[in-house]
Amino acid sequence: MKTIHLNSRRDFMKFVGVSSLFAITPTVANSATIPHIVVVGGGFAGATCAKYLKMWGGASIDVTIIEANSTYVSPILSNLVLNGQKRTSDLSFTYGTLSSKYGINMIHSTVNSVDKITQTLSLANGNRVKYDKLVLASGIDFIKINDYDITKVPHAWKAGEQTNILKAQIDAMVDGDTFTMTIPSAPYRCPPGPYERACVVADYLKNKKGYKNCKVVVLDANTNIIVEADAFGAKFAEYGVEYRPSTTVTAVDDTAKTVTFTEDGTSKSLSSTVLNVIPNQKAASIVFTTGVNSGNWAPINPLSYESVLTSGIYIIGDSQATGQPKAGHIANSEAKVCADAILRTLSGVALYPSPKTNSACYSPTSATEASWLTGVYKYDATTQTMVASNLAAGHSEVANYKKMFLWSGNLFADTFA
Repeated sequence: MKTIHLNSRRDFMKFVGVSSLFAITPTVANSATIPHIVVVGGGFAGATCAKYLKMWGGASIDVTIIEANSTYVSPILSNLVLNGQKRTSDLSFTYGTLSSKYGINMIHSTVNSVDKITQTLSLANGNRVKYDKLVLASGIDFIKINDYDITKVPHAWKAGEQTNILKAQIDAMVDGDTFTMTIPSAPYRCPPGPYERACVVADYLKNKKGYKNCKVVVLDANTNIIVEADAFGAKFAEYGVEYRPSTTVTAVDDTAKTVTFTEDGTSKSLSSTVLNVIPNQKAASIVFTTGVNSGNWAPINPLSYESVLTSGIYIIGDSQATGQPKAGHIANSEAKVCADAILRTLSGVALYPSPKTNSACYSPTSATEASWLTGVYKYDATTQTMVASNLAAGHSEVANYKKMFLWSGNLFADTFA
């Protein structure tokens, strides 16, 4: 599987299937004032969108990222923190290059409210920011079943402090202890991630720690392993992971480390030494406060990622509702389609009619092996949706483990460098 690094707008347009490049200037024509594009969120979607807007739009536009944190910790590879192969500092990225190299403005704050009439954001730091186009790239939020303490029962589904909390709990386990993880109903961020985590933890306890009597239990809200079922199923069998599908979490007790769930119509409880509950998920809160959601996610036009509910607001990454996977690689791909569409709109040029996005992922399954999956999503004009094609997956192998770092390094550089 080849990872594609897109250095220019021409490279991107070739990738999405343009046989003869349109004669489109990357500058914004006939503008009395320089348009201001504000991107809320500095992860794989937001950082990539801002970077490519400036790469392709240059001095004809102003771009600002509003991001609460000065450092972004990648969820990609974060499960390797749990087995000691990585530290969160290894997966941390700052925004210095985006500012110095591309001229992107950085504001480290959060958005309190969005005035869609005046196109103004009110920030937690007291400032107000005007926008001409607004891109929401703030990822996910959680639907917790009850108000338990996530420092005692971590999700570790937003990398950083939560990852380190879970690692410390795993490191404190002794032989005979139990690690229980719950998997939310799809859709959720990073479809293979929970299964990957169960493999990494089971391998770490069994082969690194040398514990022969520890249990790893997986309670999956879905009816089966939803991606790479053969690869993960084989590893679960190898490690002795107790996999229980079609389970619905109904309560979490952070003191007793007990999860209550329904299975086969019966309410059951399970206590564990380490309890890793990954809650069900929804779009980030700003999507709801802005009023561009329908249900838990934000419906958009796949040709541009512009909201179908409010013009001039775009939603990319995990919060969008196209049916594409919610993951870093495809968020990076969606961001480029969005950036191109915004520049076309500002220039009065028609949107590209048949965009494609690419989703790829390597998943560590041990300290030396990884599996992979990939797929291309293309726009179907009849249904006006993104349709999956060329789906493929590979078994867990040592060779894939090495390729995983080439893939992730390429994605990190394309987003933050």
